[in-house]
Order: sequence, then C-alpha cells, then structure tokens
Amino acid sequence: MAAAIEVDQLTKQFKLYKEKPSSLKERILRFRRVRWEPFTALDDIRMDIEAGTTVGLLGHNGSGKSTLLKCMAGILQPTSGCVRTVGRMAALLELGAGFHPELSGRENVYLNGSILGLKKVEVDRVFDDIVGFAELEQFIDTPVKHYSSGMYIRLGFAVAINVDPEILLVDEVLSVGDEAFQRKCIDKVRAFQAEGRTIVVVSHAADMVRQMCDKAAALEHGKLVANGDPNEVIREFRERLLKSAMPAEDMSPELARSEMSPMWGRVKITDARVVYADEDRDAVAPGESMQVVISLEAPDPVSDVVVAIAVYGSMGWLVFGTNTQVHGMDLGTIEGHRTVTFDFPDVPLLDGTYALTIGVHTLGGLVYDSWEQLRRFEVAAPGRDIGLVRMPVSIRLNEPGVDAGRSQ
Repeated sequence: MAAAIEVDQLTKQFKLYKEKPSSLKERILRFRRVRWEPFTALDDIRMDIEAGTTVGLLGHNGSGKSTLLKCMAGILQPTSGCVRTVGRMAALLELGAGFHPELSGRENVYLNGSILGLKKVEVDRVFDDIVGFAELEQFIDTPVKHYSSGMYIRLGFAVAINVDPEILLVDEVLSVGDEAFQRKCIDKVRAFQAEGRTIVVVSHAADMVRQMCDKAAALEHGKLVANGDPNEVIREFRERLLKSAMPAEDMSPELARSEMSPMWGRVKITDARVVYADEDRDAVAPGESMQVVISLEAPDPVSDVVVAIAVYGSMGWLVFGTNTQVHGMDLGTIEGHRTVTFDFPDVPLLDGTYALTIGVHTLGGLVYDSWEQLRRFEVAAPGRDIGLVRMPVSIRLNEPGVDAGRSQ
C-alpha cells in the first residue's frame, strides 16, 4: 500500500538562548554575542505511514511528539530531512490554533476553511455541519475570545473534520472536553477509519492507542525508539517509563525499604525471579503460567515468617496482592537459604508491563525486608481490550423474538 506520509531522515533543532536580549538596545549592544546552544527536538526520524491507517504517537512530555506532528503539517520546517504527504490534510494541533480572538466563531470557520484550502462556496456547504457538530449554534456570532476552552476545541475539531481531509492530524484533542464530546470525537474518528482515511494521533493514553490505532510509534528524547504493532510499542514505551522512574539496575534493595522495623534484617530477600512458561519468550501470554521465585536468607532460625507479593499496573495502581498467611501456609522455621515460589497457572491480565513488590514480615506485620517494585514482568495479550484484567467473553446475536439472557 502506498504511503500517505513519508518521514525521511527528519531532524529538527531549535536555539536555546542563555541570555536573550530584552530590548532592541540590548540586542544591538550584544550584537554577535548572544549566547545560545542547539537543542535537537527530533533526531533522524524515519517512518512511513500507509494510506488508510491510524497511527498513534506515544512519548513522555518533551519527547518530540507535537514537533513531529507540526513538521508533518508543514507548520515547522525541518532542519534537515523532509516530510512528503499525499492528499488534503487537516490538522488540529493545539487549543484554538488558527483562530483570531477578535473574530466571531462564524468568521473563524471561514478563515480556517480558507487556510485549509476550501473555497467560500465549499465552506457554505459544510457550515451547518460544523456548527452542529460543535454545538455552538447559540454562540457562533460571538467573538471567540469569549469562548471557553471546551468551545474552542469543539469548533476547531468540527472545522478540521468537515473539510473532507484525506489525512487528519490530531494532537491530544481527543482527551480534552467533556465525556460526551470525547465520545463524539472518537465516533467520528472511527467513521474516518471506516472510510479509509489516514489518521495520526498524539496521545498519552496508551489504552486509547491500543484500542483505536492500527500501528503506533514511540519517541524518547527526539529519537524514534519503537514503531509497529500497538501492543509491542506500548510495551516498549511503558518499559522505558518504568526504567526511567525506577532504575532497577542502579537501585540497591537496601535503599528500597520503606520503613525500618525492629525485626529488620533477621530475614533478607536475596533474589526474586519471574519465570515464564516458555523460556524462549520474555512475556507471559494468555493461558500460560508464570512463577515468582523468591530467595530468602536467615542467619539465625526464625519461625514467624510471612512472604507477600503485590502486583502494580503501569500507573501505580494495585492490581493484586496476597501472602502465604492468607493461603494458610505455615513456612515453619526459616534458617539459612530458603526459596518460596508463587505459582500462577493463568495470568488474567491485559497487555502491559507490571511491577512486583515483595515483602517478608511477621504474623503481626513487623517487616523483615521488602523490595518495592524492583522486579517487573510482561504480559503479551494481543487485542484491543482496555483495562487491567482479562475477562473471557463471547458475543452472540440473539435470534429475532428471543430475549437476551434467556435460554432457547
């Protein structure tokens, strides 16, 4: 399939001024002495976006997502490399982009339409659709400087989608506005997908990218670090986020303990391993088993020992927690080296990266040792379901005249 957007060795640099002059006089006096250093926002980006596909761009703040989208839209010129596009493009990049605050909503619709390449007669034809989608009939002749942020977004999105674009670029707009408008925007994007249009969406919502996009790409510090299947890209993206937030290779377990306890150190966690059913894979798939193997060391005999684990999602939410006491297991006396294994016959989680917290404590809750989210595991559950838990489900269409839920 032909590419609708080709990004070829794209690099974009900006000047970061150290002592920017505050007046014309100061600028003249400091002629040739203004100090600045280059900042590379995008570094040798290469990617092709096929016509008719929906691509999600992921990345932390400052990774270059919006800059890449502006280069695609032609708003920014690359320092080197180029972007080639095929087809009429509409871009909704930021709140009120292209609106003149002193003009009314009606006048801005025609202004934006002309910027996007439409003639007045073409805007006339879609004007009612734009106003109706934005739900601004009552305020369309009011200057947009009096609009709320939600009204700005609704009008901007309505113009962008009604100029009959073959390529639609959207920067975080689907996460702005009330729930009803977000749902309307997503429905419109799905209609565009069904019509075979090309869509590029910048979003921080990984679950939305998984659900809506055919492909995804992740940026980190201006570099393209992943590109392809949404599940694989999201997994790589989340893994990098976890590494930046929790540099496990640089973190000593001794520094991870949350609170000192009078029992601290009598039993130590010496190692913790995640063992997948398939040794050749680095993730657990639906229906597969997984083990968490915890190694303990007790210099002297200790008879009051409980081993606990907790699983956390990528946003820090507690997904699951249990311990040997809850399962009625008495570990007896621990002395020297011992191993405790938690067996999971089937991991009912959706695709993503999960963190493990491991703790050892007394029956009364006094802590011997704890590792706070120092181990992680991957779940490779293909599909576009969203959330944390994988719930087996089947869908059927009932025959006419048969009530849902009743057996035939």
